[in-house]
Amino acid sequence: MSLQSLALIENWPVPSAAAGVVRADGTVLGTHGPAGQRFPLASVTKPLAAYAALVAYEEGAIELDEPAGPPGATVRHLLAHTSGLAFDEHRVTAPPGERRLYSNAGFEQLGDHIAKAADMPFAEYARQAVLEPLGMTYTTLDGSPAKDGISTVQDLLRFAAEVQAPRLLDPRTVAEAMTVQYPGTKGVLPGYGHQNPNDWGLGFEIRDSKSPHWTGASSSPRTFGHFGQSGTFLWVDPDTQLACVALTDRAFGPWAVEVWPVFTDAVLAEARG
Repeated sequence: MSLQSLALIENWPVPSAAAGVVRADGTVLGTHGPAGQRFPLASVTKPLAAYAALVAYEEGAIELDEPAGPPGATVRHLLAHTSGLAFDEHRVTAPPGERRLYSNAGFEQLGDHIAKAADMPFAEYARQAVLEPLGMTYTTLDGSPAKDGISTVQDLLRFAAEVQAPRLLDPRTVAEAMTVQYPGTKGVLPGYGHQNPNDWGLGFEIRDSKSPHWTGASSSPRTFGHFGQSGTFLWVDPDTQLACVALTDRAFGPWAVEVWPVFTDAVLAEARG
């Protein structure tokens, strides 16, 4: 079976795009476009960095509730975008746990914290902890753990299969990453405005009842994942036991807001059918 709906990416106003869908058991239902081409991930880097952080937690290198980042904040705050750090600046704009302030700076401080605990650069830790074990040969996390990852659809489908049926982590740890942290916290979802609540897990955004949203109208509220400003996304829908990856080389904008939900709904409808 190869999903015909994936061909919708040919209609996207982008120079290049690739997409793929994988089941929880690791079966790839199809890819379309250059699935082996390396694309800048932008913020789709964050779920990969978060997964490395969760490995560090299970290995005992860090604790989720130990101090990290600005005063009063913890590893958990950094992963859940509630540390109070600004978007792209290492300055505090709110007390920890009060607001969902989406923060690249928070993930950079998380990377520094893990690098210190593991006594190696964060990119190398992530490679040993996540990328190498999953066979993600064409993925690198050099630079900022918030936004500088580079990967392929094929590699990210391996990651999406892992998240659905964990082998590197205890399934209970991954379940917590998919669970809302600091429920009821409101904030801005970049590109989609104020959301109340703006639900987030540990490094993964949770769809819940957000509207508008970058996933589909038929995506279950339990859907979680991330999108990136480089025109990229990865979502996992636990209710359908499917995950989808799409990578492009055009910056996120109104075009993506328009075509992504339609694409996701078509993929879900075909996979269910």
